[in-house]
Amino acid sequence: MKVHQFDVVVVGAGGAGLMAGLYASRSAKTAVISKLYPTRSHTGAAQGGIGAALGNMEEDRVEWHTYDTVKGSDYLGDQDAIAFMCEQAPEIVYELEHMGLPFNRTPEGRIAQRPFGGHTNNETGKPVRRACYAADRTGHMILQTLYQQCVKNNVTFFDEFQVIDLILSNGAAAGVVALELATGELHVFHAKAVVFATGGYGRVWEITTNAYANTGDGIAIALRRGIPAEDMEFFQFHPTGIYRMGILITEGVRGEGGVLINDKGERFMDRYAPHVKDLASRDVVSRAMYLEMREGRGIGGKRYLYLDVRPETVNKYAAIDGRTNPDGTPYTVTAEQILAKLPDIIDFCRTYLGVDPVTQPMPVQPTAHYAMGGIPTNIYGEVVIDEKNTVMPGMYAAGECACVSVHGANRLGTNSLLDIVVFGKQAGIRAAEFANGADFQPLPDDALDYTRSQLDGLRHGSGKENAFTIATELKTVMFDHVGVFRTEEGMSQALEKIRELKERFKDVRVSDTGKVFNTELLNAWEVSNLLDIAEVTTACALNRKESRGAHAHEDYPKRDDENWLKHTLVWQRDGKLEIGYKPVTITRFQPKERVY
Repeated sequence: MKVHQFDVVVVGAGGAGLMAGLYASRSAKTAVISKLYPTRSHTGAAQGGIGAALGNMEEDRVEWHTYDTVKGSDYLGDQDAIAFMCEQAPEIVYELEHMGLPFNRTPEGRIAQRPFGGHTNNETGKPVRRACYAADRTGHMILQTLYQQCVKNNVTFFDEFQVIDLILSNGAAAGVVALELATGELHVFHAKAVVFATGGYGRVWEITTNAYANTGDGIAIALRRGIPAEDMEFFQFHPTGIYRMGILITEGVRGEGGVLINDKGERFMDRYAPHVKDLASRDVVSRAMYLEMREGRGIGGKRYLYLDVRPETVNKYAAIDGRTNPDGTPYTVTAEQILAKLPDIIDFCRTYLGVDPVTQPMPVQPTAHYAMGGIPTNIYGEVVIDEKNTVMPGMYAAGECACVSVHGANRLGTNSLLDIVVFGKQAGIRAAEFANGADFQPLPDDALDYTRSQLDGLRHGSGKENAFTIATELKTVMFDHVGVFRTEEGMSQALEKIRELKERFKDVRVSDTGKVFNTELLNAWEVSNLLDIAEVTTACALNRKESRGAHAHEDYPKRDDENWLKHTLVWQRDGKLEIGYKPVTITRFQPKERVY
């Protein structure tokens, strides 16, 4: 086996991984391992903005951002972590600016900001301009900027290496095992500290905004090594994905004045969120869209609605709402302004739908988008392994694969990009500090055995089953029964089906026997991750007897703070799942009914 030795090894090269790698490299020898070339990471798909209470265009306060995030989380977010993230937000946005990130500007040269769902002026209750943006490609710009900084800082990159296993030694993280795509060889990365920043798992569902690579690898690997997952029942469906394809249409469209329209031509969000309408939190908007479609008001009776950002529509409803510019003049837009602020969205719709959003409404439907749950951590990115928040030495996680928990039961738009840079930075700093004060743990003699057993199982299975077929069946049952609305019966059927698929997966055999770029082998291994993630998600959802945030349980339609104001923890032990709970940290804001 090939062995590499670094003080800090970061797994994943999206925004969280690059931020961790950048900060760790300032004081420790650091490697970043990625299954993709870094600038292809899924952070590049984030469009609309990064949230920070800069107050560049109207009054805003960190306390408002904090409260909006707590409220958006349906009070399941840990309030100390949320306050920390929101306090760090202005500083880290200016830090990105100084690194060279090309934000849109006001006429005075300040960073421009626009409204986003769930972000409000807490005194008036009206939407506030809090999203700092670079047109509709903010995530892409963050990714490019951070990658350039990592290259400048001599971070060592191992691109197109698939991490298969986490090495533990004496109860501490000691490195990872990775397969090199180009050769099929296994590599051991021996490290004092390991940071997981492997992203989300939206590929569990049939229709998703997530890239093909988002298969929950980090969470699945951690589960197999005895690390729990937290709040896995909470997975966000973004209200506006391109019909049937799931490609994201940023919330920034509604921030610029776009509205959702049903088959009757009604702007229906007035009924569900009378104060902020189309800029309610994502769980509220997604449920409203499903209810409209369920009641027969989908376009042409089908399972989609229109998102309308045509200038005449925007200007009509801006006048009805009394929306104004920062200087108090009536808010209006032109076709040229829409094109300038949403160039990628216009291009997506023209390319994939043959629809020009400047002159035609866009067909959209809710689509699987973002994991609120993941590997449990504290605000420093340190992985915690039980209800008492016991820290695992040398193990860190950040970004969508981690659960701090700042998003609770529902994430506000713009807080994902904020999460990855704030906690990616913290994880990198703490990992380097730990590494500089620690020795390398000895590598176990059997460090490669578990990786080899997983891959050999796929090479030498009976061949009675096909990984692609199993994945397709999994995604269908998850979309049907563990989606926006859930029932006891449906989730029970889903869990039974998932466990049947896990048994069938044992008979999968890949046909490609080569070593060089054997993507069939790795795709099949990724399906095993999806199966494990789907099982824990469904089991945790079935166990939670209430509705909260993105978890809308039709048999228990109300939030139950008395019995369920707590985080779920789930462990994989001896082939079975064990579920436990830990309290939510509440500091300033006592739970109350959410009103939008």
